[in-house]
Amino acid sequence: MNYTKSELMVVAAARELENDDAVLVGIGKPNLACNVAKRTHAPDLRMVYESGTIGSDPSSPPLSIGDPVLASGALSIEPMRNNFNYYLQAGRLDVGFLGGAQIDKFGNINSTVIGDYDDPDVRLPGSGGACEIAGHVDRTLMVTPHSARRFPEAVDFITSPGYVDGRTGREKLGLDGGPEAVITDLAVCRFDERGVMYVDALHPNATREDVRAETGWEIEFADDLRTTPGPNEEELRLIREVLDPDEMYTDQAE
Repeated sequence: MNYTKSELMVVAAARELENDDAVLVGIGKPNLACNVAKRTHAPDLRMVYESGTIGSDPSSPPLSIGDPVLASGALSIEPMRNNFNYYLQAGRLDVGFLGGAQIDKFGNINSTVIGDYDDPDVRLPGSGGACEIAGHVDRTLMVTPHSARRFPEAVDFITSPGYVDGRTGREKLGLDGGPEAVITDLAVCRFDERGVMYVDALHPNATREDVRAETGWEIEFADDLRTTPGPNEEELRLIREVLDPDEMYTDQAE
């Protein structure tokens, strides 16, 4: 069965979600992943967006977290303040999707600056709600292309904490949960008992050498390294015909 790297990333992310999860979604591939999961193995999954929609069931891909399509059919619409205070900071959300310009070996995310903070090469948008999401959900998932520029050994600035400098570093900050998986166009990565990222599964047609070449440290591979299962017929149908027929977030000719 033919599929693209984008479609495989969406499906791999969807399979990380469990029935009855409450997920702080975002847009793009995370939104597609949540909708694939909800329409297949996780019908009771609840999608929550930063803008304040609870239990969204969008009929088309949202262009932003403020897209009206997220409100139509939602279980509740809350002020953004309530969404963060009552749901996120109170520990009522299970999963959060995050991304950034850099992700390091401890799962720390940088979306603030590239280079020195006081004299950066590039100034980025900053945290938004990402730091709070990283600090308060049980499991953080990241969906991102795999490149050496995006995966340095240490980020230039910690916008959203992963395991900081190891599992004990996160514990010292009083943070529960932590990064669960990083899904790239080459592999599915997870975190070991030290809080260090490793490769759990390689995507079909990707090699260890491909991953090493696009990672800024000597990344390790699982002893029982797996091959990521490809999308099935129903998952592809949902992506191509129902959720993203206009290819806003996936390229079916990739």
